Amino acid sequence: MAMLKSARHWSLKSRIIASTLLLNLVLVPLIGFALSDAFRMEMTNAEQSEMSAAMYGILALAEQDNGELELPAALQDKQFNIDQSGVYALVTAPDGDILWRSGSLLSAPAPTQLPFPPLGQSQFGEFEFNQQAHFIFSFSASFAATSADQPPLTFAVHIIKTEQILAATQAQFSQTIWRWLLVLMLILLLFQAGWLWWTIRPLARFRQELIAVEQGQQPHITSHYPTELAQVAEQLNLLISNEQRQRQRYRNALSDLAHSLKTPLAVLSSIKALPTEAHEPIQTINDSISHQLKRAQSSGNLAWHRGIPVAPIAERLGRTLPKIYRDKSLQLQLNVAHEALFFGEEGDLTELLGNLLDNACKAAKQRVLLTVVQQAHELQIVVEDDGPGIADDMQQQIFQRGVRADTYDKGHGVGLAIVKDLLESYQGRWQISRSTTLGGAQFSIHLPK
Repeated sequence: MAMLKSARHWSLKSRIIASTLLLNLVLVPLIGFALSDAFRMEMTNAEQSEMSAAMYGILALAEQDNGELELPAALQDKQFNIDQSGVYALVTAPDGDILWRSGSLLSAPAPTQLPFPPLGQSQFGEFEFNQQAHFIFSFSASFAATSADQPPLTFAVHIIKTEQILAATQAQFSQTIWRWLLVLMLILLLFQAGWLWWTIRPLARFRQELIAVEQGQQPHITSHYPTELAQVAEQLNLLISNEQRQRQRYRNALSDLAHSLKTPLAVLSSIKALPTEAHEPIQTINDSISHQLKRAQSSGNLAWHRGIPVAPIAERLGRTLPKIYRDKSLQLQLNVAHEALFFGEEGDLTELLGNLLDNACKAAKQRVLLTVVQQAHELQIVVEDDGPGIADDMQQQIFQRGVRADTYDKGHGVGLAIVKDLLESYQGRWQISRSTTLGGAQFSIHLPK
């Protein structure tokens, strides 16, 4: 199960390469073994045919004289006449007695336990002779009796041939075929590599364009692709365009709402006859409208996010905040990875970093540290200060609107509540702890890609 689960995450390129290698490493050797086996089978059949022809040649020379078999001492095929040539012939009686042997068996011991097939039938096989593998072809025959008092002359003709010649031919053939199959495998690999590059190239280009769109380097997918990918690219472009139009309509509606609400509130605030105790509720309503508008403008989990570089926004905040808190001689250190990207609205990222750094600057004595790291599947933001830190019992409540940490002189106000709303809209996680570097509070933010 684990292997199947891990295989599901293989890229198409990895799958095609694996299938190509498997095809070459399995199919080509199978072809080699099949050819070698077919060659040996054909060679064995040829040997059987050749031995059968030799047997009939000997049988044609056999004669019967007074119940005894007569054959010439030397045969026409010279291999039967050379001592231990590897090709032998002999004739045996049904009881195993040798009636005749060829000259090639002159100094060699006669083989024993030779087969005796049924009368008129042949038998082909292998057996060991002189501690070597040999083929043997046997055929039984019978001569009619020359007189009434004599039985028929029954015998078997055996042709024996060493397998060394066949083995040498087989080895030479196998060496040649495997050499050519290796060349064929290399040619196939080169051809398949070129085919793979040609096939996967549109996918690689499509992936690069997706990354470029995510990082904000281009607004849409612009290249032309094969039919299978063209429809996907068209749908993605449609999705991006619809999302952008919807976001713009959303902003326009919110702007109209802000204008329609803030103008009456401003008029109410300017009325001199308005009781003094009414000014504070009006201001509270005004602040609440501003906050809710900012929250509504957060893109959150939109259909499409482009990557916003974090470093420029962090550097801009790093130049602004020390000027606001110049009475502290604040040292704001930025450790922001150049490749760090925030997938969302630039305003949301500014709001998120601005509130976190602003609260850290309020609590810090002199030092604030911002660390941003781009990981495989998330963006990690860590803000640390050298202030008094946050008590354990306040760490779970500090993100609630209006809750203040007593150790912070100016409190958090709605700043961290906005941070919480943004994190929830982007499905992010947060954690508050004590900084091991500066000794104060540490806010760790994790935003999924």
